[in-house]
Amino acid sequence: MSAADAGAGDAVSAPERAWPSRARLRAEIWIVLGLSLGKSAVYAVMTLIKRYAAETPIGDQVTTINPSRNDVPWLDFIYQLLAIGFSIMPVVLAIYLLAADGKPAERLGLTGPARRWWGDLGVGVGLAALIGLPGLGVYFIGRALGQTVYVDTSGLPDQWWTATVLLLSAAAAAVLEEVVVVGYLVRRLQDLKWGPVAIILASAALRAGYHLYQGWPMALGNAAMGAVFAFVFLRRGRVGPLIAAHFLLDFVAFVGPEVVPASWLDALNAA
Repeated sequence: MSAADAGAGDAVSAPERAWPSRARLRAEIWIVLGLSLGKSAVYAVMTLIKRYAAETPIGDQVTTINPSRNDVPWLDFIYQLLAIGFSIMPVVLAIYLLAADGKPAERLGLTGPARRWWGDLGVGVGLAALIGLPGLGVYFIGRALGQTVYVDTSGLPDQWWTATVLLLSAAAAAVLEEVVVVGYLVRRLQDLKWGPVAIILASAALRAGYHLYQGWPMALGNAAMGAVFAFVFLRRGRVGPLIAAHFLLDFVAFVGPEVVPASWLDALNAA
């Protein structure tokens, strides 16, 4: 047998890449969301029900986003790093599944020369400014209505590693939410032939769902943010600006309460 014949035989016997069926894609989406932010949305709904069932009014309740995980500081630090690391595993899974189609980096817009990345950063800063101030307004209005819990953005002890953990937590949350809730979900819904409006509504609803634990005003605010982010991704095809914007928003949220005078927060009913 000649080398050409052997090569031809290999080409015939090699399995051809088959596009996943619609049923398989739907199952894949449910699995990814069930292991990540879809699960968070279910628990957020239950938390909201529990808050309204409690004797304490929801406006007098507190939620801590970055809680301490151990009374021993060095063990707390290790647990924080482990939690951050495991939190981005759904991102790895989503990218791995998109890789079955060929080039996940291209589908998420994580390619291009340096100027594209600088452009992503610029758009991200603009999005953070667009979303940030209205988001604060929604929070303060929700607090004034007594329908939003007090959000304690850091329950960490005063240690040398606290600022680092907060920064890493902000980065992990940005990557997790924007890759899964926007990049992955939008691309998979496009594969299922959903229209742009339905895709935007689905992504926004999911983002609202896993923020319900903060109260319904914050869920509505995050739905608006989700709609804007999904729209931007559909237009630009790049998830980088969304990650940058989300990181900046969380960075300000985590660090802001530490530097803003307590009297200001009291005046705004934010504390």
